[in-house]
Amino acid sequence: MKSIPLMELILWRHADAEDGFPDIERALTPKGKEDAKKMAAWLKPRLPKDTRILVSPARRAQETASALELPFTTLDQLYPDASPQSLLQLANWDTTKGSVLIVGHQPTLGMAAAIAMTRKTHYWSVKKGSVWWLASRVRAEEEQAVIRLVLAPEML
Repeated sequence: MKSIPLMELILWRHADAEDGFPDIERALTPKGKEDAKKMAAWLKPRLPKDTRILVSPARRAQETASALELPFTTLDQLYPDASPQSLLQLANWDTTKGSVLIVGHQPTLGMAAAIAMTRKTHYWSVKKGSVWWLASRVRAEEEQAVIRLVLAPEML
């Protein structure tokens, strides 16, 4: 039974950040910077060439994405309080082919993963610095969502 891939959605939670205020200005900790570099080194050679990279304007997300050393688009719609539905809409989940990497925040990323997988809102926890790689496909004329990978920085 052949499956037809439609889309890959890669969710990358920002790495460990300092406490502080205002929230949007919180920088990565030294551990966060190291975790972001490790994950970027693993992720960069595996990203499909056409991957769109969309990033929250929060400093910690910007610093995490910068570790990839690839161009990305900053979207205000990915602020820390973004809705999971708007994240999936920005990614064009389930409506287009290609791949999208989103660097963002909890609980939005976990809830977006849950909606993508189950079509229901659940609170799934994405650990700081981790990547969840999801895919949609059609198999036997049925749309399916697949978890391709969940990877935490300490596993690298």
